[in-house]
Amino acid sequence: MQGSKKIIDKNRTDLIAAAGKSIAGAIPVAGPLLSELIDYLIPDQRIDRLARYISELESKLSHISEEIVRETLKSEENISLAEDGFIHASRAISKERTSYIASIVANGLSDAEIEAHRQKYLLNLLSEINDEEIIWLRMYLHPEISGDHEFREKHKVILAPASASMDASEKELDKYALQESYKDHLERLGLVRPNIRVDRTTKIPEFDSRTGKPKKSSTDITHLGRMLLREIGLVDVVDN
Repeated sequence: MQGSKKIIDKNRTDLIAAAGKSIAGAIPVAGPLLSELIDYLIPDQRIDRLARYISELESKLSHISEEIVRETLKSEENISLAEDGFIHASRAISKERTSYIASIVANGLSDAEIEAHRQKYLLNLLSEINDEEIIWLRMYLHPEISGDHEFREKHKVILAPASASMDASEKELDKYALQESYKDHLERLGLVRPNIRVDRTTKIPEFDSRTGKPKKSSTDITHLGRMLLREIGLVDVVDN
């Protein structure tokens, strides 16, 4: 199979033909459908994103036998999953997000026991959060300050806590507002769960006088959050 660089060098007609055959080699049952999808639904300027996605998908399916993928693609739901993968990939700007999408689709197509509607749900859930929110979600796997030093160091600019103090600059306040919004969004989606601080004497939750919200003692990642990270390839199955 050809890599994304060679595919990008091809003209549009050749790329569309290659895309239809890309999943685990030339698979007749899926090729025409996916080719038509790309031809009519994906704008020309997004072809390079699809080429990158195709390369990622091929890589993630390379260890799976063609027979297994053929079998999963007999299901209309799995063909729909493959279609959704192309649509989401056409909107993916970063290489990281392209890889996340390819992981979800590849996992669905490589295991007949994984239901397509589950993977489609995870694709839609992934589309609800941006790349920085994914980094924050991954951080909650090891929320302690000393946890996962390598990851924290790699993303220290994003994860550095912002301040909302009286003397904070407008830029710092903007960053704080975004960070709080990211955390609240992950919570609303059920990906993280806050532990509310409770007064030891009254046993009543404590509230922040400035925001009016309950104070949090800590935040834990939920099983759904861990599941999403696992399916996009950011946590190993045995990671605890």
